[in-house]
Amino acid sequence: MSVLVFAEVSEGKFKKNALEVVSYGKKLAEQLGTQLTAFTINAETPSELASYGADKIVTITNNALSSFDAKAIATVASQIAQKENSKVIIVDSSANGAYLAPIIAGQLAAGFASNVVELPISMEPFVVKRKAFSNKAFQHTEINTDIKIIGLAKNAFGVFETAGKGQEEAFSTELINTGVTTVSIQQATGKISIADAEIVVSGGRGLKGPEHWGLIEDLAAVLNAATACSKPVSDLGWRPHSEHVGQTGKPVASNLYIAIGVSGAIQHVAGINASKVKVVINTDPEAPFFKVADYGIVGDAFEVVPELIQKLQKFKTQNS
Repeated sequence: MSVLVFAEVSEGKFKKNALEVVSYGKKLAEQLGTQLTAFTINAETPSELASYGADKIVTITNNALSSFDAKAIATVASQIAQKENSKVIIVDSSANGAYLAPIIAGQLAAGFASNVVELPISMEPFVVKRKAFSNKAFQHTEINTDIKIIGLAKNAFGVFETAGKGQEEAFSTELINTGVTTVSIQQATGKISIADAEIVVSGGRGLKGPEHWGLIEDLAAVLNAATACSKPVSDLGWRPHSEHVGQTGKPVASNLYIAIGVSGAIQHVAGINASKVKVVINTDPEAPFFKVADYGIVGDAFEVVPELIQKLQKFKTQNS
């Protein structure tokens, strides 16, 4: 028996989410008195996972899996889980994880709980605590199947260095034809990924046009943050759809989320509600975002943000 985790890479390097699921998996494996097995695809340095607790690292090198194909990767995961006799499988709760886990669950007749925020409350029965109702509440969910799948919520557990045995083993598999064809991949470069960012600075229609987006980028640069936008902004073509966050865009679970000129439509708030601290800057004191924000500034972004940038730059200089 073992605990199995999927450690996803981006351009050969491990995502922060991958290191978090390995850290979580190691702690769970210790509680179950078993070993942690991690599998990864096309990783440049798979041995890195040993530093976060992986006792066994199953490596797969296959050009056919260079782009994400949920059904193919689920098939690989199921094969490894059966070979390793894994009773608990852990993925992250990113968009890719949300595609992947239900397919594995179907293949292995496993129970699946997404957006899990901590280690199981109990082992017998197996009960986990997870976010529910668009992150507005918590739910205790019992998984009573023989094989259990956990989708770990981003930034719920943290990344911890813990020595694992790090035994590496290559795995080859015959992939099925899933019918998925990748035509092209457009990937942003030179920017911090929204999925991995600790801080996100987001802008809305209150910025009045794409020519003012330098405010967002300058503040993000000072904070080493990712830039994002509301749906209307991406629909208007001011910013690429890859920066659209919210329930219908990319979900955000950053430590700090700053919304500038964003009114706070319910779909937007639902998609960023998992962020730990939310700050809003808006001229309208009745903007819905103020009801869910931890901190709010009623003011003109064109006056507030430059002063905020100046103060932050001064603070960084004094503490460097």
